[in-house]
Amino acid sequence: MSGSDERLLATLRDFFTPGRPDRLGVAVSGGGDSTALLCLLASWRSDGGPEIAAVTVDHGLRPEAADEARAVADLCARLGVGHAICRWAGWDGRGNLPDQARRARQRLIADWALARGIGAVALAHTRDDQAETVLLRLARGSGVDGLSAMAPWRNAHGIDWVRPLLGTPRQDLRDYLTRHGIGWAEDPTNEDERHDRVRMRKALAGLAPLGLTAVRLAETAGHMARARAALDTVTAGLARDACRIEAGDVLIARAAFERAPEEIQLRLLAHAIRWVTSAEYRPRFAPLSEARAALAADRRRALAGALLSATRRVIRVTREYRAVASLAVGPGEVWDRRWRVLGPAVENAEVRALGPDGLRMLADPRASGLPHATLIASPAVWSGARLLAAPVAAGGSEWRAEPIFDAESFVQALFAH
Repeated sequence: MSGSDERLLATLRDFFTPGRPDRLGVAVSGGGDSTALLCLLASWRSDGGPEIAAVTVDHGLRPEAADEARAVADLCARLGVGHAICRWAGWDGRGNLPDQARRARQRLIADWALARGIGAVALAHTRDDQAETVLLRLARGSGVDGLSAMAPWRNAHGIDWVRPLLGTPRQDLRDYLTRHGIGWAEDPTNEDERHDRVRMRKALAGLAPLGLTAVRLAETAGHMARARAALDTVTAGLARDACRIEAGDVLIARAAFERAPEEIQLRLLAHAIRWVTSAEYRPRFAPLSEARAALAADRRRALAGALLSATRRVIRVTREYRAVASLAVGPGEVWDRRWRVLGPAVENAEVRALGPDGLRMLADPRASGLPHATLIASPAVWSGARLLAAPVAAGGSEWRAEPIFDAESFVQALFAH
């Protein structure tokens, strides 16, 4: 084994020490980076590394993609690695294709992993990818979180996503494949300058003489990641001390909130909105900052599916009724990603928001002591236009609303980047 090969394998071993998983998934597109990661993991497996299984997502967007997926399957067969191909057929020709494809890829891979009891999936992002991400986010005016770029580890969709090669140059992986006579596919979209990332990749060559190298940009991401971790820790402390959960709302003690630095206020507010709405992304800075100013002036604001209001003592972040007005699921199913309503078997029963109409049907709509906005956005059981139960707003029936959250999950979610 060459010294270069040993250094790459040492990178993998060091990344997973301590806490090496017994089984590890690896996402393989067939490109050079993910092919190299697959082969390195297979080599490590033979020397005490974890068992591995590979997955390829065929987005169905290029005619070559199916052949590339089959080529990965052939390579896995030679390496003795289990492999599966997941196909996406969800593109309808509208919206942001790269974003929709990325989301679909994550869902498909997560479902594949969970079905096989695999708790972590390795991704082949490199130092070059990290540098490109920093440039992209600089161009978008990102703050600390955005400039921390891609995390070596994150939890999403019920599994861990790990990037063990995030400090490794892309060329080192291509050189590894060349030394071992292993081919890979080149995605033509990697040269298509209609994509921002491709333009940033090409811009890096011109920026390098100015000191803006991939190494420096990746270092910046590392500095920002440390700053982000520190800010998250302070925000979590404020969340523990100043926040409580009531009927799915986040209540923030206003005095403690207003004593905190502006950055911590914004971070806590953004987190509360994301937690109440189950959104993937935090609100953009400008509307978030404006909402904070409105609360300071005792004005309500709707933002990103949440309703923000303030009294003299408390800031309340509530699910916005308009965001859930059309949601309907069967009893026992998860409603709005946060509630499961359980009760007796009733034909044609479904869970929907209580809404203004349901609130008017309650015998004593003020008995719960909850605000109007909280009540109308709470889950209720309906049979057509007939209200069967409002377990959050009224209680006292055979139906109960079980929250898929608690106060500790609110705090811990701050760290799930």
